[in-house]
Amino acid sequence: QLQLVESGGGLVQPGGSLTLSCQASSDVYALAWFRQAPGKGREGVACIRNTGKSIYYLDAVRGRFTISRDKNTAYLHMNRLSPEDARVYYCAASNYVCTGDETIPDTWGQGIQVAVSS
Repeated sequence: QLQLVESGGGLVQPGGSLTLSCQASSDVYALAWFRQAPGKGREGVACIRNTGKSIYYLDAVRGRFTISRDKNTAYLHMNRLSPEDARVYYCAASNYVCTGDETIPDTWGQGIQVAVSS
């Protein structure tokens, strides 16, 4: 059974940078990052295929966040962070579609907190 392990979260000052990592326990087609604010649904942040090509970015993070992948580890490089980016971030996997639609992935990580505050 596929498992996802996230790491790299924490507290950063506004304008700062942080990189999240997601390691999958076996081969998977698509790895994606989602985020969730308290009391709200999950929103897709970015997705990358096993070819290394990223095909989805949330408009609010485009130009600031970059998703990359090394085999079955995906990274989310987050720059110019603002308090609006403070969320729980989840890694998710799908063997069929690379998307920001939260209904698609069939495997999820446990989530990792990103806090942005001075």
